[in-house]
Amino acid sequence: MANTPVSIPRPLVRTNQWSIVLSVLASWLTGEAWILAIPILAGIMGLLFGYNPIMPAAKLFLRKNPADYIPEDWEQQQFNQVIAVACLALGLISFLLGWTAAGYVFTAMVALSAFVAILGFCIGCFIRFQLNQYKYRKSYKA
Repeated sequence: MANTPVSIPRPLVRTNQWSIVLSVLASWLTGEAWILAIPILAGIMGLLFGYNPIMPAAKLFLRKNPADYIPEDWEQQQFNQVIAVACLALGLISFLLGWTAAGYVFTAMVALSAFVAILGFCIGCFIRFQLNQYKYRKSYKA
């Protein structure tokens, strides 16, 4: 029996991306770096336990059956979440240490990446594709 790929409905992925963008903007506008802890903790929970609390909250607002939406690959989203959590955490740590420029760089990277993904181009997907291509070419030469 073939394994069915695990997927996430696109509106739930978009909600998670918006939560990242809005948290970064809120932290910039208020100067409160702790706001970044919200998407960091949600992302860590998603990575460690497979439960991102933003997703079930957003699921309450779906108008159709989740299977009726365009699916996003769960493994790809996990890869993207690792990048997002790392950048957000480095941004938060940088702000807390007073390294403001580094904080803005890390948080801008993840906010811009999430916003571009909302618009339709997934930078994390491109990175993972290139990484898989590299691994394939490397194994093929061996």
